[in-house]
Amino acid sequence: MSDQTGKQLSKEEKDARFEAELLPVLDPLYNFAYRLTLDEDDANDLVQETYLKAYRFFDYFEQGTNAKAWLFRILKNSFINEFRKKSKQPAKVDYSEVEGYYNTDDVEGESGVASTTDMRTESVQDLIGDEVASALNALPVDFRTVIILCDLEGFTYEEMAKILDIPIGTVRSRLHRARNSLKEKLEKYAKSMGYNS
Repeated sequence: MSDQTGKQLSKEEKDARFEAELLPVLDPLYNFAYRLTLDEDDANDLVQETYLKAYRFFDYFEQGTNAKAWLFRILKNSFINEFRKKSKQPAKVDYSEVEGYYNTDDVEGESGVASTTDMRTESVQDLIGDEVASALNALPVDFRTVIILCDLEGFTYEEMAKILDIPIGTVRSRLHRARNSLKEKLEKYAKSMGYNS
């Protein structure tokens, strides 16, 4: 990698620049990955893969440009590629996990009914009151993505068009439809809670 004057950077200088420009984006990048995958482990894997690719291709990153948008685009492309790969594979079952579960003594809970909840499911159940997150997660991935990028991460329409590799008009229409869909989901919840519009 070379600096703005064309001088070749040492590995230490490249590493320092990588850390300074790209590591501050870690938290928003993880949040985006989690909202896309809806799974902590998958989100961590996706973020790790994104940073590996970013480091490998850091020579192509133009210093002073939007590092956050560059990383979000890498993450989005990695997510799409992984999603395509998984959709072409048959479903896999970890038989050792199933066997281990049914061979344990505590298969039946106190009520005599099989208990299959784990800690993550229980912690999510504690947050069920957050209907906005639930409604957002129920949206199709294209809609969820534009709302996250615009309303949660604060990207402009132009930045979103570059990240998603779609025209600005498509960004605007997709965002409009996504917001309307989210509004409908939240209106149903509000009515069920006794709020009238």
